[in-house]
Amino acid sequence: MAKLLVTDKPNPPPATPFTDVDGKAHTIAEFKGKVAVVNLWAKWCAPCVTEIPSLAKLQAAYAGQPVTVVTIDVDKGEDVGPAKAFIAKNAPLTYYSEPTFGLPYALRPIVQDMPTTIIYDKNGVERARLAGGADWSGPDAKAVIDALLKG
Repeated sequence: MAKLLVTDKPNPPPATPFTDVDGKAHTIAEFKGKVAVVNLWAKWCAPCVTEIPSLAKLQAAYAGQPVTVVTIDVDKGEDVGPAKAFIAKNAPLTYYSEPTFGLPYALRPIVQDMPTTIIYDKNGVERARLAGGADWSGPDAKAVIDALLKG
């Protein structure tokens, strides 16, 4: 969590769509009303693969609370199947996909590193961002989420 950057200029999310496992389009704005932990990742990215289980633990720790972990895979082609299977093994996460890289480039500042996690508050604005892998299951991550739940 040492690399977590808290923003003093809250940004709304871009309107760039991504899809769920059934192909239904979604946007980050749909998660307004919850603390949304949006993680951009890829199966080819070793730190991403290492980080996903901790995001699953974070989601499980907040079951029944207005917190959602949104893992958005940027893989395409033959990497999509293994990425879907990987998320399926990391319940309670849901598989989302955005293979065009439109979303990473629509964010401000643009996402340059994988993984990148962006945390939105219940009002739907960006409050923090972390580029690179992290352990999201520990007390430091929970302290960030708890603070946003109270605010």
